[in-house]
Amino acid sequence: MEVGMAFRDYSGRISSMDFHRTSSYLVTASDDESIRLYDVASGTYWLTYLLQKGGKGSERSLKTINSKKYGVDLVCFSSDPSTVIYSSKNGWDESLRLLSLHDNKYLRYFKGHHDRVVSLSLCSRKECFISGSLDRTVLLWDQRAEKCQGLLRVHGRPATAYDDQGLVFTIAFGGFIRLFDARKYDKGPFEIFSVGGDVSDANVVKFSNDGRLMLLTSMDGHIHVLDSFRGTLLSTYNVKPVSSNSTLEASFTPEGMFVISGSGDGSVYAWSVRSGKEVASWMSTETEPPVIKWAPGNLMFVTGSSELSFWIPDLSKLGAYAGRK
Repeated sequence: MEVGMAFRDYSGRISSMDFHRTSSYLVTASDDESIRLYDVASGTYWLTYLLQKGGKGSERSLKTINSKKYGVDLVCFSSDPSTVIYSSKNGWDESLRLLSLHDNKYLRYFKGHHDRVVSLSLCSRKECFISGSLDRTVLLWDQRAEKCQGLLRVHGRPATAYDDQGLVFTIAFGGFIRLFDARKYDKGPFEIFSVGGDVSDANVVKFSNDGRLMLLTSMDGHIHVLDSFRGTLLSTYNVKPVSSNSTLEASFTPEGMFVISGSGDGSVYAWSVRSGKEVASWMSTETEPPVIKWAPGNLMFVTGSSELSFWIPDLSKLGAYAGRK
């Protein structure tokens, strides 16, 4: 893989990004207090929301929000590609916000957390999402209501995720992954899986697209891959640890055969799920882990650090491989 296109006009590190499931849109959040929307199919970004006083948009900016008091940390699409849910980064208001990208309006505020939100996951089948916070709570939300629909208390920094069907969600903390039935979560987890004694703070937990695998990253630089039905720990990959203010992110490829991840030294790695071996690495001059996401249904992944990079296959190497065949 190689960088096919990069956007270097950020004045702060990219803290979060998300692909919409059924469109070609990518949204990013950055420490420069901007939310930016890209059309991956054309490789351009259509609008920039600069959440800072006096901010100026790019040539393609449609609108500007002058709202320095909120900032932005995590961002994800709702089911509608014209709306996003995002968390604040101002240190005093931990509300989540539903923002319309179409007409620049806040549609709803979700108030309930009392410390930084570190995990945000949307249910793909319903108008629901979950959020995890350093206040040691996980809240369940309906996008149509301001009040949370459920609360679960945890004993550490939580990482959360829904499966692709929206029937199960998981909460990871303290060296364990807990699986909940979304319809009766109040009964407690129906499965609890260990990740082999890694009790460092959970960063990111994800399901593969087919739901058969899960991965969990931790602050100590471990990426664990598990069988999501049996809880068997299949592989553990090790990278440089990350600081408490950073997040180690990893992503399955669409077919679930490979895992790509960042590292505490800014590098990017790829592993084979089947063999457990490293298959590629790309070094970096960055000193913090990049945000990393694989584009749904595409042979492309995206990394975000001080710039946004679109990684595509190296066609020269593919040609050489085809020649050997």
